[in-house]
Amino acid sequence: MEPGSPSPARLSTRAAGSLKRPARMAARETRPTVLVVDAGWRGVVRDAERLAARAASAAGGAGTVVLSSDREVKQLNALHRRRNKPTNVLTFDLGGTGPGGFLGGDIVLALGTVKREAAASGRSPAHHLAHLVVHGALHLRGHDHHHVGDARRMEMAEARILHRLGVPNPWKRR
Repeated sequence: MEPGSPSPARLSTRAAGSLKRPARMAARETRPTVLVVDAGWRGVVRDAERLAARAASAAGGAGTVVLSSDREVKQLNALHRRRNKPTNVLTFDLGGTGPGGFLGGDIVLALGTVKREAAASGRSPAHHLAHLVVHGALHLRGHDHHHVGDARRMEMAEARILHRLGVPNPWKRR
């Protein structure tokens, strides 16, 4: 999703209740909440929750990272972006900054899409997950990639953060 997009009106019934919390709490959290909506993530990425939390924190934070399915992300994408297909990652901004600082937002990832993209690029699903969480967290911090210069700055920021996490630069040709 684009920066500034509203928080999702509904996710799955399993995840939706966990996304609602007072803004004052979100501002104080240093580590995001990670929800595993699709248990398949645990079979694809070892310690997926820990990796997602580390990646989000390294990129400046998020309120919640939701490890979901293509089906759920497709529904969210159709509802919020009018695109009836799954995408790798969606972000939902909680509204910028508040008295306690950055309010965060939600990052939602689609397991099937992430697996397919990782395989197509010859990268591990864990590295691709880390990259997409960092990408989503940077969107929540106001980064964008609609223009060439902005895209380049965002790619460089992603590469620096991923390097600190021990993840290879996804933008470097192999």
